[in-house]
Amino acid sequence: MYHLALPLLIGLIAVALAFDFLNGLHDAANSIATVVGTRLLKPVWAVAFAAFFNFAAYFLALKWPSLHNVADTIGKGLINKDVVTPAVVFGALIGAMFWNVVTWLKGIPSSSSHALVGGIVGAGVAHAGFPSVQWLGLNKTLIAIVLSPLLGLILTMAIMLLTSWLGVRASARGAERTFRGLHLVSSGTLSLSHGLNDAQKTMGLITVLLYSTGYLQGHFAVPNWVALSCYIAMGLGTLTGGWRVIETMGTRITKLSQHQGFSASAGASVMLFAASWLGIPVSTTHTVTGCVIGAGAARRASAVRWGIAGDVAIAWVITIPASGMVAAIFYWLISADFVRAGIVIAAIALLGWLSSRVAQRHLPRGESA
Repeated sequence: MYHLALPLLIGLIAVALAFDFLNGLHDAANSIATVVGTRLLKPVWAVAFAAFFNFAAYFLALKWPSLHNVADTIGKGLINKDVVTPAVVFGALIGAMFWNVVTWLKGIPSSSSHALVGGIVGAGVAHAGFPSVQWLGLNKTLIAIVLSPLLGLILTMAIMLLTSWLGVRASARGAERTFRGLHLVSSGTLSLSHGLNDAQKTMGLITVLLYSTGYLQGHFAVPNWVALSCYIAMGLGTLTGGWRVIETMGTRITKLSQHQGFSASAGASVMLFAASWLGIPVSTTHTVTGCVIGAGAARRASAVRWGIAGDVAIAWVITIPASGMVAAIFYWLISADFVRAGIVIAAIALLGWLSSRVAQRHLPRGESA
């Protein structure tokens, strides 16, 4: 058990809630991109709509506590909870927040969930080495990186085909009116499932912090005040919006009809509720993007802008190692291990310089990177 003065504990919990707020802001586009992209709701109303259902997930978890399994995975399923220190938690949070801010500024729909996973693993390994890693939980998360968008894509295409067959005799106007209503319902369900899965990541981190410092006694479980605080922080973050990411998710990857928007939202909702029940900290961003691509590809493959989808996929791949390295750096800095931190920073700077040199060599003469 690690001693931490109460004011420092409160400060660290505040940082965790700031990450949760940033998570809501960064991931607001996930649950409302389709209703904005199809002009079903104006952006301001869509954000308020998503924020309401993000917070409403708190009451859903009160009714079915088993839906909070993701918090257990984050709190004790990635790094051995007995080796977690306040410095590890701080490094994990800063690593994840740094990556979220960078991708948000660039308008890249990367995963806040996997940024936090990378932060926890990076700071944990920096503190206690690779033996501290809980490989079962980590492998489950890594597998979900690949499976969640793929299964979401397949499920959305299946929903598209089934609903197209069921509505084959409907008039165009009648079908549009029906799918507008269904799209609104499925978007609300998606916001509910998004809040349920994503808010739990911060819950797990705060809970393991309380456990490691002796403020949580007995069974490892999320205190009710922690859950309520995290849902409020995420709802407020969503309320501020994430307009640049909304553009990428809702319009740049593919143009959506109400039918496609409903199918994408419904497919993502099923995936996220299943992940919460199984305790998998799945990426809402990955899942929704896979479903949006599936909705576009169900009509024709050329409807999807595969170049932009490929750029998004690259961001997925580098999220965990990038946030993990930043988390390790901040852990070493706060632990006064400046040599290791300096070596990693120098290595990152060198890789950045080399990649820019390579990019410049491949540009046409007269252009600059």
